Amino acid sequence: MEHVSLTLQITFGIISLITVCWFYLASNKSRSFLLILIFWMIFQMALGMSGFYVDGYSLPPRFLLLLLPPILLVVVIAFSLKGKIFMDSLDLKQLTLIQSIRAGLELVLFFLYTAKAVPEIMTFEGRNFDIVSGLTAPFVYYYGFIKQRMSRTAMIAWNFIALGLALNIVITAILSAPTPLQQFGFDQPNIAVAYFPFTWLPSVVVPILIFSHFVSIRQLILKNTMATES
Repeated sequence: MEHVSLTLQITFGIISLITVCWFYLASNKSRSFLLILIFWMIFQMALGMSGFYVDGYSLPPRFLLLLLPPILLVVVIAFSLKGKIFMDSLDLKQLTLIQSIRAGLELVLFFLYTAKAVPEIMTFEGRNFDIVSGLTAPFVYYYGFIKQRMSRTAMIAWNFIALGLALNIVITAILSAPTPLQQFGFDQPNIAVAYFPFTWLPSVVVPILIFSHFVSIRQLILKNTMATES
């Protein structure tokens, strides 16, 4: 990672902190959720700085520790009564606007590519079109909530499309990492996420953005159902 500038590392660190603070506001300043996030970020920072993730061929794969805990947390929240209450309490407007952070993330990925830390396929010059989600999020927020000219059905469709784009880059990133599962980027693999602060990308930032889509879809569908019944 010697080719990755300190400026880029600091920039991504700031983007990560903005994402967490933004979600904290969307959660109506839930202290318990913020404490969980802070602990998780410190834990991943320690692992990233120690070089824990550098050996991608260890068994079981160490990269699972980046992904599985957030997935399990989302499952617990989604299927528990308290979790559903928490999801329904989140600010839908902020959950929509937070997706604009993805435009900045895509620029970070592009500069990581130029620094030979991720493959081209993970950028907008490859097969990653996630920047579209980041650029359109402010428009969805403006026309969906401020002007109220965008229907809930259209907003649901946008969330599903943006969610698909997010899952596309997640799968691409996993298959580009130097592990036994690698399918892409053999000449320039995805090594960035093995180092701090980029360990926060798959373990913190992406789970927050994907979870925000799940919550937004749930809330919009419930609102549509209530409107139909009334």
